[in-house]
Amino acid sequence: MPSNRDRDASGSPWSGRALAEEAVPGSAIPPSSSLVADALPPDGVMPLGGEAVSTGSLLRQIVSVFAENKLAVIGLVVIVGMVLFCFVGPFFYHTDQFNAQAALQNSTQNTGPAKGHPLGTDSSGFDILGRIMYGGRNSLIVGFAAAFAATLWGVLYGAVSGFFGGWVDAVMMRSVDVLLSIPQLFLLIVLAVIFKTSLGLLIIVIAFVSWLVPARLIRGETLTLRVREYVQAVKVMGGSRARIVLRHIIPNTVGTIVVNATFQVADAILLIAYLGFLGLGLPAPQTDWGSMLNTVVSDAGNGYWWKIYPVGAAIVLVVVAFNFVGDALRDALEVRLQRR
Repeated sequence: MPSNRDRDASGSPWSGRALAEEAVPGSAIPPSSSLVADALPPDGVMPLGGEAVSTGSLLRQIVSVFAENKLAVIGLVVIVGMVLFCFVGPFFYHTDQFNAQAALQNSTQNTGPAKGHPLGTDSSGFDILGRIMYGGRNSLIVGFAAAFAATLWGVLYGAVSGFFGGWVDAVMMRSVDVLLSIPQLFLLIVLAVIFKTSLGLLIIVIAFVSWLVPARLIRGETLTLRVREYVQAVKVMGGSRARIVLRHIIPNTVGTIVVNATFQVADAILLIAYLGFLGLGLPAPQTDWGSMLNTVVSDAGNGYWWKIYPVGAAIVLVVVAFNFVGDALRDALEVRLQRR
């Protein structure tokens, strides 16, 4: 029977200390340090309450969670493929998308799929496959640029509003509420009608109506983060407000920022499609996917209904792909939020 000195505080016999005291050279019982070392998992962290302990770096865990979502992986492949199709494709599939007169001279209007024109031609004689590449390039440029501008301004605006609080927060957020009360598409159409449409203007206009949502999201995150211990410590150490916002508040909202930016790209592509379909897109001979839809819908009444499918499928695939990726990123970045 083990003596009292062989019991630890929990009453268990053969504690590590007792084993260490009675271990002799050549004995089969290792010292307590070896027992503890052997009992530890490879990462050196003991599991609590029977919970499984995940191993590996944070980035590896995020990638692993993202890769488990098969739809997101397919969506990422679609996005990369569409970017290559629109930006690299024209170097291999040469078409003239700028000179309507030359297009009419070199091809026939409203032809079906044939040799030299896999998807046929439109009412202006432009090759539809090349037109999708060219229009897709403009749509993706507007989507990425507008999403970046809207996210950047929305993050700064929301972080400042949430950090300062008080009357500053009240005034800034009431301004956001006023703009949110105006239908987004209506505001977008008014701005597009007032100003002359161009690629740069579309980016500015879409960013102007898109920054409101990220501003509210980041403001909510900031209200929680500004009372954290590390923020209070920076204040005590004399850190400036700008440093706290830029170095401590915003970096800790990166999960929300990345997920929202992904959805912002999809929304921006849809918004430029709306404008183009309503005839407020890029002026000819420039085009975007929305302007192409406007053109092919007009041709559909003349019996060329099949022209709707290629450009319509391009818009649907890209928007759905970005939404799949955004959903997966939200799930994957929860790993970071749990460890924050």
